[in-house]
Amino acid sequence: MALDDILSQVPIDDIAEKLGVSPDVAKAAVEQGGAVLLSGLAKNASTDEGSSAIENALKRHEGSKGVTKVDDVDQEDGGKIVSHILGSNQKDVTEKLTNSKETAGIDFGKLLPILAPIIMGLIANANKGKSSSTESSGGGGIGDIIGGLLGGGNDGGASTGGIGDILGGLLGGGNGSGGGGLGDILGGLFGGKK
Repeated sequence: MALDDILSQVPIDDIAEKLGVSPDVAKAAVEQGGAVLLSGLAKNASTDEGSSAIENALKRHEGSKGVTKVDDVDQEDGGKIVSHILGSNQKDVTEKLTNSKETAGIDFGKLLPILAPIIMGLIANANKGKSSSTESSGGGGIGDIIGGLLGGGNDGGASTGGIGDILGGLLGGGNGSGGGGLGDILGGLFGGKK
């Protein structure tokens, strides 16, 4: 599973229409928002408690299919997922994403609750086949699946970094003097501060 799998499940044209932006801007925003949500999930999955909470949440999303309209998404549930994933960083992260030049005009406070249930459904369906083997191995399966989505890169090509590449760009991907901003906040999702 890769970035294209997520994009194919997201109603980008409908998001563009609802948020009043071009499909290209909506696609860039979905890529960035998806990378942030997956990064937060990866951090949460790195602890036994977080992994267990994610597995319980995923059970509610098994069998979900891609949606064709934003109105098909349970945005209230999406808001709860976003709050759980981003925790106390939610406001800062959504503001930084909203102020990004590449996605000018997108309100990530509205977009992330649309994306979250779709991403949870994709992870739940990818995990379904592995769940029987994960119980005895201590739940590494969720982390592996999320890692694969983030661009773990075992699916065959150096060019398929996907979300990992986007996240690298958001985190500052080597611009020496980079003025922290979003990278600092996302860095906070990965570790350090609780």
